Amino acid sequence: MAVRGTKDLFGKELRLHQHIVATARRVLEAAGALELITPVFEETQVFEKGVGISTDIVRKEMFTFQDRGGRSLTLRPEGTAAMVRAYLEHGMKVWPQPVRLWMAGPMFRAERPQKGRYRQFHQVNYEALGSESPILDAEAVVLLYESLKELGLRRLTVKLSSVGDPEDRARYNAYLREVLSPHREALSQDSQERLELNPMRILDSKSEQDQALLKELNIRPMLDFLGEEAKAHLKAVERHLERLSVPYELDPTLVRGLDYYVRTAFEVHHAEIGAQSALGGGGRYDGLSELLGGPRVPGVGFAFGVERVALALEAEGFCLPEEKGPDVYLIPLTEEAVAEAFYLAEALRPRIRAEYALSPKKPGKGVEEALKRNAAFVGFLGEDELKTGEVTLKRLATGEQVRLPQREALGFLLSALA
Repeated sequence: MAVRGTKDLFGKELRLHQHIVATARRVLEAAGALELITPVFEETQVFEKGVGISTDIVRKEMFTFQDRGGRSLTLRPEGTAAMVRAYLEHGMKVWPQPVRLWMAGPMFRAERPQKGRYRQFHQVNYEALGSESPILDAEAVVLLYESLKELGLRRLTVKLSSVGDPEDRARYNAYLREVLSPHREALSQDSQERLELNPMRILDSKSEQDQALLKELNIRPMLDFLGEEAKAHLKAVERHLERLSVPYELDPTLVRGLDYYVRTAFEVHHAEIGAQSALGGGGRYDGLSELLGGPRVPGVGFAFGVERVALALEAEGFCLPEEKGPDVYLIPLTEEAVAEAFYLAEALRPRIRAEYALSPKKPGKGVEEALKRNAAFVGFLGEDELKTGEVTLKRLATGEQVRLPQREALGFLLSALA
């Protein structure tokens, strides 16, 4: 049995995952993003410093282990910190800025498995590093929205907010502590800890009792505490989105759970996949590189969950086209023809997709197998064909049949399949 919270991918589900990533690749690389693949594990401090020790990810959800040298390593729970680490390590700061990067791959979090959420899950990440311009923030929102829209999703909602600058967050956290401290005992155990470490995380709490208390106290939103520069930055992002006709709504309740975010925060939701309706999100993180020991490098980016997007596509009735079968399926009619079918298949590859039966078949049974494989042609190799070095090819869609020398089979099939 696969480990709880993990799953094997194959068949239609794997094809759907590949389709989602391929679509994102097309959209992101058209914007100049370079593909990056980071290792699936990093030194633990990359995530402790980059994600923040007050987050549930670091405190509860990371898969951390010691290697044989006693170093603490962690399976990556998210992509941004690893991608910024790679940017710093490989001297990308001297490249023309901004540097746009994208990555697709597995992430790992020890959270409770549920529909669309796994302990090993898959994300597409996009990061633009090296500029503070609000244009890059708007571009990130557009690229997330367009990646999902390009897949055919229509019931999308873009939510936009700001978590301000560090000093704005400090004022807001002081406000939250002042308001919530008298009600400490009414908070969940997790949020009582958050009250000391990072009160803004309480707003993100999944606890019903926490959310009920926040509603009862009529907590003011982060947007009320923005400084003038953060306000101007948000207004500029809104202006760019409106110019590009990207539909969005300003959501004062939207906060980012990771410590490195500043200013812009955004998410894209799809109501058809349940209460946890966010497909992806992101924002600006101008201080992350310094947390990782590098120089200051402003950045903005997003991630979306492949499994979550797959659920949304299924909810909208999306179906992949029928998987293409082999161009030709070769049927040996005698025991002696089995090896000949193998040799002919190898001669046809890799120009066309050629498969063969590994045991003799009667013609009718062979055609039945070829149809199950959705083959375009079936090729028969019997006693007569072996004597003359020929093959009999039959187009399954029409029943047309031709017998020709094996050396001419590739040219014929390439022409017929064109």
